[in-house]
Amino acid sequence: MTRYQHLACLLSERIEQGLYRSGERLPSVRTLSLEHGVSISTVQQAYHLLEEKQLIVPQPRSGYFVAPRKAAPPMPALTRPVQRPVEVTQWGSVLDLLSSRISGDVLQLGSGIPNLAQPTLKPLWKIQSRMAQKQDANLLSYDSLLGVAALREQIARLAIDSGCQLTPDDIVITTGCHEALSASLRAVCEPGDIIAVESPSFHGTMQTLRGLGIRAIEIPTDSVSGISLEALELAFEQWPIKAVLVVPNCNNPLGFIMPEPRKRALLALVQRFDAAIIEDDVYGELAWDYPRPITIKSLDMDGRVLLCSSFSKTLAPGLRVGWVAPGRYYDRVLHMKYINTGSTATLPQHAVADFIRQGHYLPHLRRMRQLYQRNYETFSCWVRHYFPCGICVSRPQGGFLMWIELPEAFDAVRLNNELRESQIQVAVGSLFSASGKYRNCLRLNYGLPVNPQTEQAIAKLGAAVERAMLACHAAVKTETILPE
Repeated sequence: MTRYQHLACLLSERIEQGLYRSGERLPSVRTLSLEHGVSISTVQQAYHLLEEKQLIVPQPRSGYFVAPRKAAPPMPALTRPVQRPVEVTQWGSVLDLLSSRISGDVLQLGSGIPNLAQPTLKPLWKIQSRMAQKQDANLLSYDSLLGVAALREQIARLAIDSGCQLTPDDIVITTGCHEALSASLRAVCEPGDIIAVESPSFHGTMQTLRGLGIRAIEIPTDSVSGISLEALELAFEQWPIKAVLVVPNCNNPLGFIMPEPRKRALLALVQRFDAAIIEDDVYGELAWDYPRPITIKSLDMDGRVLLCSSFSKTLAPGLRVGWVAPGRYYDRVLHMKYINTGSTATLPQHAVADFIRQGHYLPHLRRMRQLYQRNYETFSCWVRHYFPCGICVSRPQGGFLMWIELPEAFDAVRLNNELRESQIQVAVGSLFSASGKYRNCLRLNYGLPVNPQTEQAIAKLGAAVERAMLACHAAVKTETILPE
């Protein structure tokens, strides 16, 4: 972090804490320069950054003042899904979201795609170019069903940061995390079985369950501490649950990091009922605090945790390089991979392995964490400024996704249809539920570039939300006064 960014963060914290109140004049550029031992240009850059985030406003010949703004919206409360096994729906809406990705005219405010415009990815392009120039036939041929040994070795080394002691032979390379999750589910479950999931939960997982004929029981989930262990225990007592699928680190879509004591308690609970845990850690390396949070897999002593991840969120989704550490389900997962896709593409595996081995991966991660944290602050200011009151917003601890909860009567599907005229699309909350719940919620990607185009899109989204909320209030008021 540069000096001006550090100073901007410090001033931002003071504003958030109320040390500088709304409308209050901030210290002069010269005063801050002397106080912090930095140059005048550094202070000016810091003030410019805060101005971009709409935290402060300049007044000619008077200096900078704290911008008047709304209070931060509350966080979403504990979710309350229908707690019985259901068959997954919503495929049409998911297909619609996926289809719009290829349209360059539509700004995807709710996609799960990382920022791909960073200079720290340039070495990856060069590595792939050099490999292509060599014209090594081995890079176009099949490799081991397990995956390229050099990549499995690098993944095992990276896993140490999450508390895992893995060997290359513990790991199976997959075609993205999606295949890792699919193979894990098929290794543990049969059609008609029941698994417990967080609610809301990643729409890709929901559709995998649908395709495999597995029923889901949605468990209430807190936007700070994660899946409700009390509700999960009751579900275990009522239903023959085969596995629990969770995203405990930088959850998609809520953004929380499950506290370590609750990870231990979750593992103990699942052990008591002799079930499996399928752990999706695809966002875990994007946690803002260092060291990164541990995985549940790192606590697993009897091999019941299947750890799934990929480089789709940390590097690029188009690489389609993921992996799974299946524990006791190793042979079954390997068979599922064979009958699904066989070997994973060889060239991208070698490219990722070299990118890590040459020391490019960790600096890239540091840059992305800082970028997403700064972006979150900016997007939070935009949401606070452009959205109406009466909403709840998650407080992510990593990754690049945030969850917005609107009043119960709100219809985000209708909102999305309206936004298409402005070439804007969000991810509606009903995609993240087996039963179509959360129709009043949205997922936003704050990894998008911070520029006037993105701010304008957020402003249009906020205005559309406000119009829809006013319409909802008017409809409710009309229903209230109509005679029976």
